[in-house]
Amino acid sequence: MNMGKIICITNQKGGVGKTTSALNLGMGLAKLGKKPLLVDLDPQANLTSAIGLKNREFTHAVGSFIKDRVALEQVLVWQNGVGIIPSTLDLSGTEVELSTVPGREFLLKEALEPVVGQFDYVFIDCPPALGLLTLNALTASNEIIVPIQAEYIPLEGVKFLLDTIEVVRKRLNKEIVVSGVIVTMYDKRQNLHREVVDIIRTFFGDKMFRTFIRRNVALAESPSFGEDIFTYKPESPGALDYYDICKEIIEREVV
Repeated sequence: MNMGKIICITNQKGGVGKTTSALNLGMGLAKLGKKPLLVDLDPQANLTSAIGLKNREFTHAVGSFIKDRVALEQVLVWQNGVGIIPSTLDLSGTEVELSTVPGREFLLKEALEPVVGQFDYVFIDCPPALGLLTLNALTASNEIIVPIQAEYIPLEGVKFLLDTIEVVRKRLNKEIVVSGVIVTMYDKRQNLHREVVDIIRTFFGDKMFRTFIRRNVALAESPSFGEDIFTYKPESPGALDYYDICKEIIEREVV
């Protein structure tokens, strides 16, 4: 495997499990002996909160890392074997400030390039909107993992997402590919969910992970305790499912 694969976790529909996936993929891969870095690129800072850093005071966060090129050591926080570059509400202002900077879509890529080799995986948690921050994530990434809730409404945004990725590929990052699709909040007892999975499979084929993330209350609860699912309830369906997807990610690297 190439060191330092950068993976953008994105879907322009909110509430589909982007932050949950970023957090638990990072933590699960750490349990499997990998060295992940999480980048919270959302001004709402949900990933920072979910990993247990909600009330921490940060001298520097992801905005400084991108805009001011603050050294990684000054922004990096370690939690349970996973590095995280946290976010703060100030990131909204940073996005506005960057809008007039030449080459503004490449700022995160340029900031990560000197340090990406220190990690096996870098997961970028994106805001649920196609703004400058998401464009920076797409430009910096080698791959995209798309969480999609097993419902029709979240499915409607998939074509728009694919169109956006195609534009990014033409103009900003010709190498980027969708490497994985995670079906979230799945209930096999519901006919609707099985139908939606069939539709997702027609869009993405074998890019869809074999493991689905089952609907599981522990996954919804754990962020309020500032814990990943493996710390909060390691025997829960959510923990078992994310662990299996982490194994699939490693398995795909070997193929």
